[in-house]
Amino acid sequence: MFVLITYDIATTSDSGKKRLRKVAKACVNYGQRVQNSVFECKLDTAQCRKLELELEDLIDTDTDSLRFYYLGKTKETKVKHIGAKAAYDIEGPIII
Repeated sequence: MFVLITYDIATTSDSGKKRLRKVAKACVNYGQRVQNSVFECKLDTAQCRKLELELEDLIDTDTDSLRFYYLGKTKETKVKHIGAKAAYDIEGPIII
């Protein structure tokens, strides 16, 4: 399934800046950044739950927030992109 993950981490303190880096790093391991605090991920149910728990452990629920948007199996019919920063095909081959 395709999942859009957004987050807002309070960065007024050093600990907030550290949380922000950890959340971004965790998301990079599962998908691609499409905007500063927005990631598109293709996950199965187990991966999705694992990521949810991992991110929940990283944030401070009193000051930070996470949102998960479940787009189903075909994001192409639900996501329209206009402008710069074209994303790579998350289902295509990766050539390094």
